[in-house]
Amino acid sequence: MVKTGLLKALSFILAAIMIASLAACSGGKSDNGNGSASPSQASPSGSSSAPTSSDEIVTVKFGNFSGAGDTAKYLDQMKAEFEQANPNIKVEIETIAYGDYFTQMQTRVAAGQAPDAYELNYENFVSYAKKGVLLDLNPLFDATQFDRSTLNEQALNAFSSDGVQYGMPGSFSNVLLIYNKELFQKANAELPTKDWTWKEFDDAAAKIRALDKNTFGVFQPIQFHEFYKLVQQNNGSLLNADKTAFTVNTPENVETLQRLVDRVLTTNVMPTQAQLSGVGDWDLFKAGRLGMIVTGVWAFSDFMQNVTFDWDVAVEPGNKKKATHFFSNGLVINKDSKAAEAAFQWIKFLSSSKEAAKIRVDAGWELPAVTYPDVLEAYLSMTPPANRQAVFDSLDYLVTPPVIEQFGEMSDILGIHLTAASEGAKTAQQALDDAQKELTEKIKL
Repeated sequence: MVKTGLLKALSFILAAIMIASLAACSGGKSDNGNGSASPSQASPSGSSSAPTSSDEIVTVKFGNFSGAGDTAKYLDQMKAEFEQANPNIKVEIETIAYGDYFTQMQTRVAAGQAPDAYELNYENFVSYAKKGVLLDLNPLFDATQFDRSTLNEQALNAFSSDGVQYGMPGSFSNVLLIYNKELFQKANAELPTKDWTWKEFDDAAAKIRALDKNTFGVFQPIQFHEFYKLVQQNNGSLLNADKTAFTVNTPENVETLQRLVDRVLTTNVMPTQAQLSGVGDWDLFKAGRLGMIVTGVWAFSDFMQNVTFDWDVAVEPGNKKKATHFFSNGLVINKDSKAAEAAFQWIKFLSSSKEAAKIRVDAGWELPAVTYPDVLEAYLSMTPPANRQAVFDSLDYLVTPPVIEQFGEMSDILGIHLTAASEGAKTAQQALDDAQKELTEKIKL
């Protein structure tokens, strides 16, 4: 059986995200969420959806970023399942790399060329909702008698604002410490546990780095998403309590960045860009040259197929306290879509159907935000990693990013200064002083 605290943990975590989102933003027959019914003829208020009679084919254009690379085949499997159950709907999938996705989507939305449905991560959802470019899904929920109980209630509410349901949760994921057990044994280092702190983490990294010149102890990217989490592990933050001012250059935050920089430039337990020589962090781990990597559960499917040594996972260590990532991707519909009803059937299938959830779980591709106990049980029973329970244990320590309307600009500004510090162009103090000044001047809170 799924452990007793699992569903409770999921509800708690997603409730926190819902609260953060709300704070930042201040009929046909039911198919029970499985996407098998034909779209309703009822039109949502304000939309001009194309009719979807049984002899007419409706095309839904769907933009996404998470189905890139190795995960594309799983999204194609979901499409095949959906189109078999909905023969009058055809889905055209467009996948854009994450690094380019939001720039392209902003341009296309502004030009009135957005796809019918598309993916938004939690961090960017708020700004799209406030711009008024997303369709209110409540009329479609009512028209199709959508069974909301197939989704975690808090997960669903996370993609709402001011009582308007603008999206449905497609998946969630978090970040863990993934480690090479064979390198730990070779270095005579103790294996990670959920009680580890930064000290044990750095000590193990040093032992593994000492094995040879081509083996490194850890890779943890020095960028915005890691930094906002790590400063909280050190009792820091990027904003003050009422979110009216930036607090980027506090002593706690400078200490945090200095630790990250020292890993690269002083102890060299983490490789420099020159030492990487264009090799990605995942590839370095898969080659057996990296003792630990801090990355997301989305790596599981790749590592399960391509890692030949014994590996496992643990809850990420903290310092003064623990803090772990939580990410969620939502599915939304363009307010001006001419195929809104068909698009709703598609995102409903991706979000809440057991068929899509099973494909996601079997692939090890993040987690569906569904309430089916058998699906969650199946996820826990898969190996490797053996300690998959750590995925849910880490939910006890979740922190969410500081979501503001100018989130993208904020993360870009801070990222530039973090990179300068990691390359030795600035001290940790100077980098964060400069970031504090630029953020205060350019970002409205």
